[in-house]
Formats: sequence, structure tokens, C-alpha cells
Amino acid sequence: MNDLSKARVTWLEIGEESAAQRIDNFLLRTLKGVPKSHVYRVLRSGEVRVNSGRVKPEYRLKAGDRVRVPPVRMSERKPPAAKPLGLPVAFEDAALIVIDKPSGVAVHGGSGVSYGVIESLRAERPQAKFLELAHRLDRDTSGLLLVAKKRSALVELHRMLREGEIDKRYLAVVKGRWSGPAEMRQALHKYVTASGERRVSVKEDGMKAVTRVSPKRSSDEFSLVELQLLTGRTHQIRVHLAHAGHPVLGDDKYGDFELNRVLAKNGVKRLFLHAERLSLRHPLSGAALAFRARLPDDMKSFVEKSLP
Repeated sequence: MNDLSKARVTWLEIGEESAAQRIDNFLLRTLKGVPKSHVYRVLRSGEVRVNSGRVKPEYRLKAGDRVRVPPVRMSERKPPAAKPLGLPVAFEDAALIVIDKPSGVAVHGGSGVSYGVIESLRAERPQAKFLELAHRLDRDTSGLLLVAKKRSALVELHRMLREGEIDKRYLAVVKGRWSGPAEMRQALHKYVTASGERRVSVKEDGMKAVTRVSPKRSSDEFSLVELQLLTGRTHQIRVHLAHAGHPVLGDDKYGDFELNRVLAKNGVKRLFLHAERLSLRHPLSGAALAFRARLPDDMKSFVEKSLP
């Protein structure tokens, strides 16, 4: 890897283990220590070439592709080495791992976080040839997370996610009484604030987003709701619920900030959103799989106290 930091062009040939990976993700993994902004700059400028041609960041690599990597400057400060976090494993076989992610743990490094779930797993399993996230959860969201151990499994999981073949169910504690089942279809638009923060808003010409909501327990003050994601947009659940007037408790981006301040004194110190269930066919064998992660203690305690 050090050779890539010297002032010369490097050519890399893509093997089966990197086939179907996006070129931007491949470069971010390969050029450890190079700022993310610089990786995208050399991609946009055409300094990175695949088979002598320019490519966009979303280009998916093929086995046998030859990638031209220009001279790059490594970051002067080395990021802290990832440490094994000993994350709870709900399931594991030769193709995938299902992690029961605690709240407060990022799924990957970046945005002020040195490392997350995926870097921790790689540090824990240095012999593993391939470990990649199949999808993402927000840092403060707890619950089930899919990690692929084979490229073929990752490609199939991504297809299944796109085609809606993976049933993902969440539990959230929200403000107010949710009166009945609903399907929210407001389109969502991603934008960046003046301070550089990534946010999402409801916008008519945004990306299609569909969330089904079913109440489980309700009072005049709060409700425990189950959510089924039919699309996988950034912050989809949080924005849809806030738009409906029922923000998730503890949401520091889209929530009721005054209510959050009051509830923080009563143990609500994070986003009360939990990825509870995953149902899917095994990406390689086709066997039916179903997983359930129990409600974390802080959410369970609040629900039992406030929604008897």
C-alpha cells in the first residue's frame, strides 16, 4: 500500500474479490490515509482511469479491469487503528454475518468517527479476505445489520435490497398518539447545510420513499410503532415520522428538541429507533432466514414505564 503514496502512477488489476465493487469504494479502501475529498477529486478530474477510459464514481469494476491510480498524497495524520469491538453476532456462516449493533456505534469510519462496525470486524478477523456492509444503519439506531463475507453474497444482497426482497422491520418510540396503520409515500431530497451537515427533507420532486407504519402501543403522549421500509432512503423513517408530526424520541436532527431536553432527564439519551427484524432468503443457498433483535434495555424500560 505504501507504493501508492509515492509520486508515480500505479496500475492495479482487478481480481474476482473486487469485481462488482464501485470504483469510489474500491479506491477509498485501497488508498487508506488519503482524504475522501481527494479520492473524489482525482476521480472527477479523470486522473483515475479504467482500461484507459474515464469512469464515474458509481462505475462497477469487473474482473480483469486495469485501474490507473495517479500519485496521491497520504494524510499527514494517521487515523487511529481500528480495534475489535466484540459486537454481538446474531448469525454467521461462510457467506454473511448478522450483527446486533448497539446504539452509538457507527457502521463505518468518517464524519468525525475514526472507525465503525466494518473496520472493527476487519481488525477482529485479519484473515478474512472479504468483509463489506450490505446496508447501513444510522449511528444512533440499534439493531440488525447485514455484512457480506463473499463478493457474490454482497452482489446478491444488493439486488435483493433493490428489488424489495428483504423484509426490514423497525421499532420506534414517537411523540403523540399514532391513531392507525398508515403508508407514508412522501418523496425525499438529500441536501447539505451551510455547515456541511447532511440532511434530508420532504420534497415533491425528490426520490421515491415508502414507509408502512403500524402502532403497537399508544398513549396521548407517546406511541411504540412498527415500521416496514419498502425503500431504503437516507434518514427515511426519521423524516417521514417527523413530517407526520410524530418525530422519533431523541432525534437530534428532525425531532422535537424541547421534548428531547425534557426526556433526556428521564433516560431518553439517544434516538429511540431499533432495527428489530430481518427476513430474507440466503443470498447463496436460497434458504429462508429470519432474525429478531430484542429491544435494548433503555427503550424497553421507557416503553414499559410510559406505555403499559
